Amino acid sequence: MAGGEQKDNPVAINVVPMVDVIFCLCVFFMCSLKFKQLEGLFDTWLPLDKGKGGPPPQDLIPEIRVAVLWDATQNKVKRLLGDRVINSDEELEKYVIDTRDDFYKLGKTDIPATVDCDPKVPWNEVIKIVNICKRAEIAHVEFAMSVRGSG
Repeated sequence: MAGGEQKDNPVAINVVPMVDVIFCLCVFFMCSLKFKQLEGLFDTWLPLDKGKGGPPPQDLIPEIRVAVLWDATQNKVKRLLGDRVINSDEELEKYVIDTRDDFYKLGKTDIPATVDCDPKVPWNEVIKIVNICKRAEIAHVEFAMSVRGSG
């Protein structure tokens, strides 16, 4: 019967060296593997001219920031400057001009104005605010993403 086994397997393959090589390759790849660290590393593209550290200046005037919200219960627009509700365009224009004059007294010509809108606000209301800023000679008007809830 021993002769019959030789006919079934004419070439004898020794698998021990092959297992050793595979084991060495596994050890090599496990030792050279480096995990990519995802936590704590975020790609950011921040403006270079904003957010510089240091103490805040003493003569700080707040920016002109108008929040425009849609009031669904009354079906109309509600405008806020800080916590103050602005009822008319004339009142808003007076506040913008007064703040602009405060900037001019400090010798600052670049006056920041930000419009923070609810997505449900009609565009003509946003354009009214931009036009008021332009009439008050404020050239730099920015739009902010709304952090306020709608409604």
